[in-house]
Amino acid sequence: MQSDRPIFVIGCPRSGTTMLQLMLHAHPRIAIPPETRFMMAAYQRRLRFGDLTSPARREQFADWIVNRRQNRFEDLGLDAAEVTEQIVTGPPTLGSALGIVLRAYAARFGKPRWGDKRPSYFKSVDVLLRLFPDAQFVHLIRDGRDCVASLKEMPWYNKEIYHAISVWAEAIDFARRRAPKLPAGSYHELRYENLTAHPEAELARLCAFLGEEYDPAMCEPSRVAGVAVPEHKTWHVNTHREVTTARSGSWKARLEPWEASLCETVLAGRLESLGYELGGTPKAERSHVLAYEHTAARRKLSRTKRATLDRLVRLREPNPPAARLTTEELRLAGIPVRRDESVLAGTR
Repeated sequence: MQSDRPIFVIGCPRSGTTMLQLMLHAHPRIAIPPETRFMMAAYQRRLRFGDLTSPARREQFADWIVNRRQNRFEDLGLDAAEVTEQIVTGPPTLGSALGIVLRAYAARFGKPRWGDKRPSYFKSVDVLLRLFPDAQFVHLIRDGRDCVASLKEMPWYNKEIYHAISVWAEAIDFARRRAPKLPAGSYHELRYENLTAHPEAELARLCAFLGEEYDPAMCEPSRVAGVAVPEHKTWHVNTHREVTTARSGSWKARLEPWEASLCETVLAGRLESLGYELGGTPKAERSHVLAYEHTAARRKLSRTKRATLDRLVRLREPNPPAARLTTEELRLAGIPVRRDESVLAGTR
C-alpha cells in the first residue's frame, strides 16, 4: 500500500525550502501548498476553539481558518464553503481539521498525498507530531553565511543580523540534538548545495525516504512555480528559473566584511561540522559577538517560556489533537481501516 503520511518541509529561512517545496509539488502524488499562517496559530488558540466534538465548534473553527486574513487561506485557491463542510463533517480533532485543508489542496491537483512547508516549523516539530503523529520531516540545510546574506536582503525582514545568525544556529542545533530522537523513518536531511548540484540523485534518495517512486519532473520545479508560489511573493522570483548552483557561496559578495567575520566567529564549529569551509575572515569584534550572544540568549528564553506555557495548556485540552486522516493516524486512534477501504471511509 502506498504511503499517505503527511510531509513537512523545514529549515532556516532562505535555505531553499521553496525550491524544495516545488520539487515535491512536481511529483505526481504529492502536493505542498504555499506557506500559510494557520497551523501554529490554531494550535496556540486551541483552548479558545473548545471541544471540537461539537459540529458547531468545528464550524466556528473552519470559519476562523478560511476568513482570518493572516491565515492566507486565499493563496490555496480552495472553495471556502467546501472546506468548511469537510471540516464540519470530518473527524473531531484539531489535527484532522488542519489536515483537511492540506488534503483539500492536494485534491485540487488530483493528488493523494499532502503536506506543508514553512521554514520555522523546525522549532515546532514536537507540536506537529502531536497533530500528525505519522508525519515525515524533510530538513534542507544551506551554508549559514548564504542564509544570513539572503535573509538580510528580504523586503519582509526587519531584524538585525544577530537575529538572522541565531536562527540558522537554532536550525542546525535542532538537526544535531533533536532530530536523532525523532521516530524512525520520520526525518530526512539534505543539503542545498548538493540538491542544486545533483538534483536527480538527491531527489531519488528523498523519494526513497518518503516511500515514493522518483519522477524526473521533480528536477524542473520552475514548471509548477506559477501555480504553487503566489505572485505577490516577488522574492521567490528565482523559483521560476532553472535550478542552479550560482547562489552557493554568494555570501562573499553579499555580506559586509564585519558580518562575514561575525558569522564565521560564532558559527565556525557548526559550519565545519557540516563540511562548509571557512573563508579565513578575521575574528569578529567582541562587541559584535556580545550582541549576537545577547540575541541568542533572548531567543532561547522566549523558546523556554513558550514550551512551559504549552505544557500548562496541554493539561486543559478538551480533546486529543491528533489527526485521524491517514492510515497510520487511524490505526493509532484505534479505528480499523481495511486495505480495500479509503482513508476517508475509516473516519466514519
